[in-house]
Amino acid sequence: MTKFPHDQFAKEYLQELLSPLGEVETSKDVTAEVREIDVWFQPTSVAEGEYAQSLGLLGKMAATAAIIEPFRNPVAAEGIFSCVVKLLNSRAELGRRANREDQRFEERQLPMLWILTPTASELLLNSFGFRTPEASEGWGKGVYFLSQAWRVGLIAIHQLPRTPETMWLRMLGRGRVQQGAIAELTAFPVNDPLRVNALQLLYNLQANLQANTPTNPAGDDEDQELVMAIVPLFQQHLQEAQQQGIEQGIQRGREEGREEGREEGREEGREEGQRLILESFLQVRFGELDPLTLTFLRPVSALPTAEFTMLLVQLSMLPIAQTDRQPVLNLLAESILNNRFSESGQLEARPVTLIPNLLSLSPENLSLLLSEWPQLSLKNLIDRLTERSS
Repeated sequence: MTKFPHDQFAKEYLQELLSPLGEVETSKDVTAEVREIDVWFQPTSVAEGEYAQSLGLLGKMAATAAIIEPFRNPVAAEGIFSCVVKLLNSRAELGRRANREDQRFEERQLPMLWILTPTASELLLNSFGFRTPEASEGWGKGVYFLSQAWRVGLIAIHQLPRTPETMWLRMLGRGRVQQGAIAELTAFPVNDPLRVNALQLLYNLQANLQANTPTNPAGDDEDQELVMAIVPLFQQHLQEAQQQGIEQGIQRGREEGREEGREEGREEGREEGQRLILESFLQVRFGELDPLTLTFLRPVSALPTAEFTMLLVQLSMLPIAQTDRQPVLNLLAESILNNRFSESGQLEARPVTLIPNLLSLSPENLSLLLSEWPQLSLKNLIDRLTERSS
């Protein structure tokens, strides 16, 4: 879990969208008093291509090197000053590097500072001297600049027109503006890489917001609304995954002359959808997954929907720790053991050493054992674990 889920989402989101156009760094340190640039972008020649055009206004921003500073709440004067200091420090650092390498320092190498804020009052804009660009410059409503020498732009996201060209930036807005952009994402083709990647990041944001809830029981009404806006998008994603599985199963059934292809396809789609949810949930809540945890993803995803949902609830109640994964592994192992053997009543009669013995296997041996899981009896399992431990 991250303490600032919206900030983390903004950085990862911009990195995902801009990385095909150039080099992107997040949380980049600059010299002087240590300050972090949220997103540092250096374009490549690809930045002028079709992909850049598909990003609309964000793609136009990517035409030059850029420092991008997204604000979840409306930026105040101090926030703008802080961003400008980062810009000036970066400019000085580039100048020093050029001197060390005995290269000519060119103006076009300087980054453009982009401040992204939900709203900006007229009083604030006027106090800094932000201007509205000429219509011929093609920036549109909601975009403001300081004088040319400063290389500073400010985008008031909630002032942007609701058009496809602004959707990727409106995704970083608040309330109805952000929710509207999320709704527009559903119209993208199912296999569109941008849609898939944005969907994954939105799910991470949703998981982070939900993980933060225990520390703030009262919650944030706007965050709760955002979670509710994301849920239908993922329901749609799961339905699409299931439908794709159904179609693949039907096709395979036709090729093999079988009638059960549709049912198999539906089951494959359900399991794949659950696997994606489980993997994303574990990564967001507990960090990078170790090989042993990854080995459990496939068999746990095959659990019935009710058991799978209960497991997610149990996992969400665990304390968040980046080092101790034992409680997570215990729950994963317990879930597949209960699903496979609890109906016979034999599992309760066995000592609780089954789970530690299962988790003592190497990822390779565990993977081999789990591949035979549906066919194993409890006696077979105990014998196999005894052999491995002896």
